[in-house]
Amino acid sequence: QVQLVESGGGSVQSGGSLRLSCAGSGYIYSTYCMGWFRQAPGKEREGVAVIDTDGSTSYADSVKGRFTISQDNANNTVYLQMNNLKPEDTALYYCAADFSFFFGGSCVLVGDFGYWGQGTQVIVSS
Repeated sequence: QVQLVESGGGSVQSGGSLRLSCAGSGYIYSTYCMGWFRQAPGKEREGVAVIDTDGSTSYADSVKGRFTISQDNANNTVYLQMNNLKPEDTALYYCAADFSFFFGGSCVLVGDFGYWGQGTQVIVSS
């Protein structure tokens, strides 16, 4: 059974940094796409960043240059380093896994992410 557990959220002031972690277990396939998503109150969930097992990444325009996604494949852990945080980054952040990548799918922000963590809250104050 695939399980994803996020950690690292918290409250910071504008301009601060946080590093989120997502520890995975029970992975079905050896290659996959991992993503970070977020949902602010009253807004739809949006993709933030994705990374495949080869290390290729993609980011939402709103976080480019500020956020970095990375991974430790040996430990099935994905990270999201968030720098220069802004109040509009305040949201519940989720990690997710897309195993369709194993069958030749693309690792993109709008991929087929079928497995999700419970989320970790990020609050950025001005």
